[in-house]
Amino acid sequence: MTVEKIERRHSGVRIWARARSNVGVCRSCGVGSSRVHGRYHRRVADVPIAGVPVVLRLRMRRFFCDNTSCTARTFAEQVEGLTSAHARRSHPLQRMLESIGLAVAARAGARLAGRLGLITGRDTLLRLVRAVPDPAVGSIAVLGVDDFAFKRRATYGTILLDMATHRPIDLLADRTADSFSAWLRQHRGVSIVCRDRASAYAEGARVGAPGAQQVADRWHLWHGLAGYVEKTIRHHRHDLRDPDHDLDEPDRNTDAEVDIEQIAIAADIDRVEAQAIVVRIREHHQAVQRLLTDGESISGISRSLRLDRKTVRRFASTASVEELLVKQRDGRPGQLERFKPYLRERWNHGCTTATVLLAEIRELGYGGSYPALTRYLRLFRTVGSAPPSTPAPPKVRDVTRWMLQHPDDLDDRDRYRLKEILARSSALERLSFHVSSFAEMMMGRHGERLDAWIAAVEADDFPHLHSFTAGLKRDHAAVVNGLTMEHSSGAVEGAVSRLKSIKRSMYGRAKFDLLRKKVLCRV
Repeated sequence: MTVEKIERRHSGVRIWARARSNVGVCRSCGVGSSRVHGRYHRRVADVPIAGVPVVLRLRMRRFFCDNTSCTARTFAEQVEGLTSAHARRSHPLQRMLESIGLAVAARAGARLAGRLGLITGRDTLLRLVRAVPDPAVGSIAVLGVDDFAFKRRATYGTILLDMATHRPIDLLADRTADSFSAWLRQHRGVSIVCRDRASAYAEGARVGAPGAQQVADRWHLWHGLAGYVEKTIRHHRHDLRDPDHDLDEPDRNTDAEVDIEQIAIAADIDRVEAQAIVVRIREHHQAVQRLLTDGESISGISRSLRLDRKTVRRFASTASVEELLVKQRDGRPGQLERFKPYLRERWNHGCTTATVLLAEIRELGYGGSYPALTRYLRLFRTVGSAPPSTPAPPKVRDVTRWMLQHPDDLDDRDRYRLKEILARSSALERLSFHVSSFAEMMMGRHGERLDAWIAAVEADDFPHLHSFTAGLKRDHAAVVNGLTMEHSSGAVEGAVSRLKSIKRSMYGRAKFDLLRKKVLCRV
C-alpha cells in the first residue's frame, strides 16, 4: 500500500492510500490479470491509533479475468491481510471485535470497544461471534464427556473435550445416548471415552463407538462410595455415642438424670412426629408400598401420587419408614444445640433464671429466640436438675469425613475420636477397612483387585454398600479401566466450571448457538 494523504478530523483519522501491485488475482479461479477494467474508492474501518478511530479511503481497481473458463468476467483487487470482498472492516479490526465479542459479548463488549476507540454495537458483536468458524475437530483418540446444566434440575447439555489438548471440541444440546452416539459415528477414531457414571453416556459410547474403551472417572467412584458410606454410618449412628459418659459423676441422682434424658428425647421425638413433613412421609411411604404390592410400576406410582420418580424409587427401596425419618429426626442442629452443655453446667451450679442465661449465651454468640431457651429449660424445671454436661456424639458427616480422609491428613483430635469409635463398633471398623482397601486400590491403580473387593463387601452385612457394588458390577469394564488407566475426567470438570462462568456472564439470555460458539472459540 502507498499512503497518499493523512487527515485528522473531529471524528477520527482519515488515511488515503492505494495498492502498489499492478496485477490482481481473481478469487474465483486464482488466475492473475493486469488488464484494468475500472477504478473506485472504498471506505474501510481500521484499528484505532491511541484510542482514535481510523478510516482508510482506498483507491481500488477492478480487473478483467483473462481465464476464459472462469465464470467471473471481472473482479476487484484485495489487499492481502487488510481487506476482503464486501467487508467494511479491515482484518485486524475484525479480529479485535471478534475477540471482544467472544470474551464479553453484547452490551459489555460494546462499552469496552467504545473505550478502545472501536465504534460498534451489541448486535454487531453478536453477529460477528456467530459468524466465527468452528475450530477444526481433527482426529480424537481420547474423548472426555460430561453434562452441564442450562437450568439446574430441568435442562442439561453435553460438553466434549479432546483429552490430549484439554480443549472443548463440541457442545450438544442434550445429554441423551442418541445424540452422543450420533456424534461418535460422525467422528471416527475415538479409542478411549472418559466419562462419569451416567448410563446415557455409557450407552451412547457403546453404540456410537463399540470398539472404544470406556473409563469411569475415579473421583466419581470415590464420591459415589462416600454417599453409601454416610448412609451406612447413619444406620449405625447409635455406635457414635460413648457409653462411658453415662457413668460419670456417680454422686448425682442417676435415676433423675436418666429420666431427664428420656423426657428430652421423648419431647424431641414428639415435636418431630408432629411436623407435617413427617406425616406426609409416612403417608407417601404407605401409599407407595401399597401400590407396589398391587403390581403398579414406578412410573405409574409417580403419576398417581404426583411424586418425582426418584422419590418414589427411594420410598420403594426402603422397607421401613423409620429409615426415611432418620435424617428428619437428626435434622439440622438448632442454634441452641452448641450451647446446651454450657446451660446444663450453669443450671447445675444454681443459675436457673432464663433471662440471665439468655444474656450469657448471647455474649457467646447465640442468635436464637428466648422461647426456644425457655422450652429447653422447662425440662429441667420438671425434674429439678439438669443432666451432666456430657459431650455430644460426633455428627455422621464428620465421622464420614474422618473415615474417607487419609489418616495423615487428620489432626490428632479427629484421629483419636475415630479410633475410639472404631474400637467400640466392630461394624464401623469393618466399614473403615473396606473404605481403606478401596482407597488403596484406587490410588495405586490396582484395578485387578476390584472383584476381590466386591466379594469381601458383599460377604459383609452392609446393605447400602451392596447397592454400590451392584452398580460397579453393571459398569464393570469401565470401572476396572478407571482404576487401572491414567485417564480421568478432571479436565472435563474444569471445562464445565469455565462453561458455567461463561454462561453466567451471558446472564442466561443467550441461545445455545451463541454459548457453543463462545465455549469452542474462546482463547
